[in-house]
Amino acid sequence: MSALAIAHAVRSRRVFAAEIAEHAIAASAADPHCAVTRVLSERARNEAARIDALVAAGEDPGPLAGVPYGVKDLFDVAGLPTTAGSALRANAAPATCDAEAIARLQRAGAVLVATLNMDEFAYGFATVNATYGTTSNPHDRTRLAGGSSGGSAAVVASGALAFSLGSDTNGSIRVPASLCGLYGLKPAHGSLPRDGTFPFAESFDDVGPLATCLEDLACLWEVLLGRTIADEASQEPIRVARLGGRFRENAHPAQHAAIDAAAPAAPILEFPDVARARSAAFLMTAFEGGRLHRTMLARDAMAFDPAVRDRLLAGALLPEGLYDRARLWRSAFAEELAERFGQFDVLLAPATPCVAPEIADPLIEIDGVMRPARAELGIHTQPITFAGLASLNVPLKRPGELPLGLQVIAMPGCEAKLLRYAAMLEEKGLTGVTAPIAGSTFGAHVGEFK
Repeated sequence: MSALAIAHAVRSRRVFAAEIAEHAIAASAADPHCAVTRVLSERARNEAARIDALVAAGEDPGPLAGVPYGVKDLFDVAGLPTTAGSALRANAAPATCDAEAIARLQRAGAVLVATLNMDEFAYGFATVNATYGTTSNPHDRTRLAGGSSGGSAAVVASGALAFSLGSDTNGSIRVPASLCGLYGLKPAHGSLPRDGTFPFAESFDDVGPLATCLEDLACLWEVLLGRTIADEASQEPIRVARLGGRFRENAHPAQHAAIDAAAPAAPILEFPDVARARSAAFLMTAFEGGRLHRTMLARDAMAFDPAVRDRLLAGALLPEGLYDRARLWRSAFAEELAERFGQFDVLLAPATPCVAPEIADPLIEIDGVMRPARAELGIHTQPITFAGLASLNVPLKRPGELPLGLQVIAMPGCEAKLLRYAAMLEEKGLTGVTAPIAGSTFGAHVGEFK
């Protein structure tokens, strides 16, 4: 059930926002996937009541009127500690106001229902959390949802909430969107406000939405951006290239087939220094994350999630000169990409190298070797983030199969082209959310108003 369909039903008074909120609260509380960390029942009821009052008074509550959603547990929610997925912050001082992204969604009429599970301090691609548990994939509960925005993906894929917000440092929106079969947008770096979000590596961090349809995603992008967008060259053909090299070496056959079917005549281009870019991204994020937590690591390293602790310690020990070299090279790398790919509007690449790995055996094959999924699921997303590009995960249409996604990539400021090209892929029948929403009372109820 799309967010825009829910909003239309609320605005046309076919359903009360309060009724939608109650079903979303119940679905979030049931949470068989360990996706939700806190259900914000009182807040959701208050926000829904405000929407119903505006509708009753003949006023327009906004494009997302009464639509229930959740946010990754690193967004500030007024009156609550921002945990960033860590027991270390469970008793932190409550946030004094909402994150800017939440404030914009509230002004558009959306109803915040829950905070959502993540890897501690957003450091991982798995959402395996020592405090809040492992988030399972709604398509197969024995498999990972991906991370670090795994709760954000699972709660939408399960049908509990209409959309969610996540954050993406090295692929943390696109990876779980791929594994859970959703649309997930990582805008160009710095495009959306990050005020009121707990950082991982500020040189890379971005926020973005996850949703089940492109129309919702386009609306969310405009609400979060704070202005209407338009593809000024919307009548012109979109110039497409396919990324080759390691992007084709570590990919599922279904991804190859979809990319080649989408753009059979498009050139296959080498992404320069892709392994070096990924290594530099690892180095810079480790350094920034380690520096951020250095004081607490020195005070009580054993209080950190074991899966995160050693990586933060290693980052804290990196020499600053090495970080500076990587940072300088990043600027030159971004300029080279702009020159090399400037003649193309979008680039196509896999989002993850495989379907969701099993929770009991979280290994994936990279270059013929079995590697830890927590670190390696971002093999195709990290180089894109390193270059500061915009990237949209689009779910392949795979009825009866585990989800997989592609990245549609564009230069900064060209997110409108991403959305237009993604719509073209849907029209071709190559992409779209095809798996049924998995049995939540919320999804079943709002379906009546479609």
